[in-house]
Amino acid sequence: MPMKIALIAHDRKKDDIVLLAREFAPFLSACQLMATGTTGRRLHDEAGLTVECLLSGPFGGDLQIGARLAVGDVDVVVFLRDPMTAQPHEPDINALVRACDVHNVPCATNLAGARILLRGLILQGCVHP
Repeated sequence: MPMKIALIAHDRKKDDIVLLAREFAPFLSACQLMATGTTGRRLHDEAGLTVECLLSGPFGGDLQIGARLAVGDVDVVVFLRDPMTAQPHEPDINALVRACDVHNVPCATNLAGARILLRGLILQGCVHP
């Protein structure tokens, strides 16, 4: 079973998530990827990855990922958040991060953490936890 990884990035972090996806493309291409709207399209167009695109975050994409996570359909979350910009859907963001904590799902919220998490998965030979 491939790992199920959710990829999310706020507007000012979308370039970073594309960079991260290119850096880890061989690993990520073996995973089942899902992402919120624009992030998913950019990952497909700019990093060449197959990504299931859900709704954009402000329109419920974070909640869609949280619902999947709650039933065991997400193994890892990479959510590159912009801490300097207020988000209109902040309660949804907090709910998703809280769901990661409740269900013990690894969650990286910045580029450094995402790199460490993905490198760790590669070193462990993870295909599925």
